[in-house]
Amino acid sequence: MNRENATPARHVMVLYTGGTIGMQASENGLAPASGFEARMAEQLAALSGEVFAQWQFHEMSPLIDSANMTPAYWQRLHEAVVDAVDAKGCDAVLVLHGTDTLAYSAAAMSFQLLGLNAPVVFTGSMLPAGVPQSDAWENVTGALQALGDGLPHGVHLYFHGALMQPTRCAKIRSFGRHPFAALNRSRGGQPVGLLPGALDYRNRKKLANVAVLPLFPGIGAAQLDGMLDSGIQGLVLECFGSGTGPSDDPAFLDSLQRAHRQGICVIAITQCHEGGVELDVYEAGSRLRSVGVLSGGGMTREAALGKLHALLGSDLPAQEVRRLVELDMCGELL
Repeated sequence: MNRENATPARHVMVLYTGGTIGMQASENGLAPASGFEARMAEQLAALSGEVFAQWQFHEMSPLIDSANMTPAYWQRLHEAVVDAVDAKGCDAVLVLHGTDTLAYSAAAMSFQLLGLNAPVVFTGSMLPAGVPQSDAWENVTGALQALGDGLPHGVHLYFHGALMQPTRCAKIRSFGRHPFAALNRSRGGQPVGLLPGALDYRNRKKLANVAVLPLFPGIGAAQLDGMLDSGIQGLVLECFGSGTGPSDDPAFLDSLQRAHRQGICVIAITQCHEGGVELDVYEAGSRLRSVGVLSGGGMTREAALGKLHALLGSDLPAQEVRRLVELDMCGELL
């Protein structure tokens, strides 16, 4: 890890969004619950010999199961992070988040918080705090210790002793203490260089309408048209292998070309756990390129979705969006 701009955190803002970590039993099963600040303070106070940075707590509203996370909630989370750093003087932020969409939110915030002079760490737990075998407190204390030791500016994902780059990892297990892993995606993208001012974290992004469509044997123009006609501005197309699709289906290719003409930005990524997209290797891939599909290289689904939300929400010209898609902005391609 590059620790060039890593300094020990002295004042941490803890943003609590809900999720399993603070859930308690309800009539319909586990549900997000208030009161986590007091539980956290009590737990940390009981750890004799452990020294943590000064922290304060902000409970987001509403508290949610992360299955209900939305881009609109990302906007509010972005505002809370910026307020913590720029208005309240915090030098680090810890986000407590449900695990189901944690990787999506952390990747999205990586692009939404470009230029922020503070580290932001996302963590959560697979079991609620207080239940037997819970991983909640080890993740909270581990994240605080990592911030206290000093982390580079930018967004990080912490879980069970591991620090991960959100734009290169995903939730790969629905059980156990190691649900997240860095994906072995291909690298080699070119760095973006100077970022447009519109992408700076201080500039609030508009809500964008972005979707993900996995290819499957038998997919045709009807399914693609349904997605394109839903009002989306961007589409992450999860292709086979190194970036192939039904290239012998003229109607499918015509639909992709129509998307390009209408200004819908389509990014091809791979469905594979490892590797990435190289659209010019196979004819089935080069035909996608010929109708305006862009290469997502080794981007994960989470990174591609978050990147499109940031780019399309910044009111950049269409050609500038297309240029930036294929350049590395925060480690998603390098």
